[in-house]
Amino acid sequence: MTSRFSLFLALRYLKPKRSFVSVITVISILGVTLGIAVMIIVISVMHGFDEELRHTVLGFEPEVTIQGDGALDDWRQIIASLSNVPGVVAAAPQVSGPVIAQHDNMVNTPVMEGIDPQAELKVVDIKNLIIEGSYKLDDESVILGVALANSLNAHVGDKITITGGNLKPILDAIRQEENDPDSKKRLSDLKNEVSMPEDLTVTGIFESGRYEYDANVLFVSLSLGQEIYHLEDSVHSIAVKTTNPEIAATEVRDRLNQTLKNGANASTWMDNNEDRFDAIRIERTVMFFILLFIVIVAAFGIMTTLITVTVQKTREIGVMKALGATTAQITWVFMMQGMVVGFFGNLTGFLLGITAVQYRNQFLGWLRTISTMKIFPASVYDFSAIPAQIVPHDIAIICVSGFIVCSFAAFFPAWFAARLDPVEALRYE
Repeated sequence: MTSRFSLFLALRYLKPKRSFVSVITVISILGVTLGIAVMIIVISVMHGFDEELRHTVLGFEPEVTIQGDGALDDWRQIIASLSNVPGVVAAAPQVSGPVIAQHDNMVNTPVMEGIDPQAELKVVDIKNLIIEGSYKLDDESVILGVALANSLNAHVGDKITITGGNLKPILDAIRQEENDPDSKKRLSDLKNEVSMPEDLTVTGIFESGRYEYDANVLFVSLSLGQEIYHLEDSVHSIAVKTTNPEIAATEVRDRLNQTLKNGANASTWMDNNEDRFDAIRIERTVMFFILLFIVIVAAFGIMTTLITVTVQKTREIGVMKALGATTAQITWVFMMQGMVVGFFGNLTGFLLGITAVQYRNQFLGWLRTISTMKIFPASVYDFSAIPAQIVPHDIAIICVSGFIVCSFAAFFPAWFAARLDPVEALRYE
């Protein structure tokens, strides 16, 4: 009976009227709507970044990588021993390092990945990433990332020149020569560190979905990579695929680190990208609390509205108390008024937020067409589109938190209204 009476009066007080209080009520609802919508959009986008990063990393990087202090001379024996390690599905040798790529008077310094084409497919499905040409690698061919190909103005069938080797001591010697002319002899002694330029035919162009990979990686055959880096039969690392990238990868890493010798060690894809994932998780948590203040500000609007209403309804409150209305009934009248505002603010904010997340990239495309600025450039954010993932658990936390904040804001005006003395309220009536 109490709840029906309180709800009836609360809804009656919320009926639109031509008064300033009605305007404040509408503004309060819009404030809650905006706060909830922005929280849903931001948290969903942050989740999308995390999930898309995991997807692109796992689609391009091995789940476990074995490396040594230098080149791995016994890589064949290590791969053979991996068949006895529980959780290991496949393994492939790799050679990697910076090279100089030239084509059409364009120069770039990408990272070369020397791979065994057949063995690599069992670890990372690069073939599925090819968007032009084919997955064909021999000692005279190369596969480029799409952004790297664009920067070199290279297409399938073109020839590009690759120069590699241990470039770091060469660059250090060049810098030293600028200050010390007597260092020319040291520079000439290092000429064997650089391989002869190789003219390679572009047989394929891949797109991973992540700008960092697409702009900075090219693939060559394992034997060519070994030749460029003067490794003979050695490799730089071994890529390992496991039965489960989340759980088995960690278990395989731990098992390998107990058995590997000669300075070799294993690391997972999570270890190699730990900083990025930690940054996203921290940013998501911080953004939640920062954006919650938007809802808190809107809650102050609700509190202001109810304070104004209680002042205007002083006579009615006095009459109700004189007729026997209890303190709880009066409290719930104004509590429910604030809760109704919070409920509709949450509902409209939820609908607006979900809609904005669904059409985020269409809106981004429209902004790009009307603006001369580069909005959400892939070179900065690593993704060509805005990723997003709606997590029901997080949406529930956002909406419940917003409703609790609004209800808490409504409590204080309701409590003070319920404590009004009917004699004082009706003294001058």
